[in-house]
Amino acid sequence: MKLGFLGCGKMATALVGGVVQAGVCPADALFVNDCLSVAADTLGQKTGATAVADASEMARSVDALVLCVKPADALTALRGLGDALAGKLVISIVAGLSLSKLEEAAGAAARVVRVMPNTPALIHQGAAAFATGSTATEADAALVSKIFSAVGRAVRVKEPLLDAVTGLSGSGPAYVYLVIEALADGGVMMGLPRDLALQLAAQTVAGAAGMVLQTGLHPATLKDQVTSPGGTTIAGLEELEGAAVRSAFLSAVRAATERSRQLGA
Repeated sequence: MKLGFLGCGKMATALVGGVVQAGVCPADALFVNDCLSVAADTLGQKTGATAVADASEMARSVDALVLCVKPADALTALRGLGDALAGKLVISIVAGLSLSKLEEAAGAAARVVRVMPNTPALIHQGAAAFATGSTATEADAALVSKIFSAVGRAVRVKEPLLDAVTGLSGSGPAYVYLVIEALADGGVMMGLPRDLALQLAAQTVAGAAGMVLQTGLHPATLKDQVTSPGGTTIAGLEELEGAAVRSAFLSAVRAATERSRQLGA
């Protein structure tokens, strides 16, 4: 299996490194191209992938092409490849572009899968969801799952759900960074040194997330386990409920989902 990456930004860098480390593909079966040749050369030197100057040449030589360019450039890039995509699998991580638009641009002879990843893939802790196009096969779906599982977790969904995925896990890291920053500020307000407060806040969020994933328990159950009658935690939770923090997160996911739908219209 030969994989090509069109675009060599942060997400492409994470994916190339991830598939090599996970043994999905050896480095000598990976090919990268970017409109800035220095970006492709740098990624190739870093990972062992082969930098290819001509995008069409790369597309012809690989079995699957991962589209990692900016949304404004994506459809033009696909159309520019022409018949080089015939019989190929195109895996798009471009936000907001529907399968129908991607399939039209790639041509009827190409198969398309659309993926919504997130930035923690850079540290192999990503969350990705993918939807298959009209001619994509089960083998294509399995390959996409394998690639994105190499840098985190990957789940298959129906395409209409990808906007909600964008609102939740695609945008979600920013919400969590805000929480970490706010918790650290609270620690500073109560006398902790800034660096210590930030370390404690970040580790607390990471540990709590790990508890949810590893125990399989509902977050409400885990919350109750650390909430003693008349204790410190319930006092803090009362303040959060009074500030409608839960409602604010619901609204954030809804707003980001609706914006994703607008971008894809």
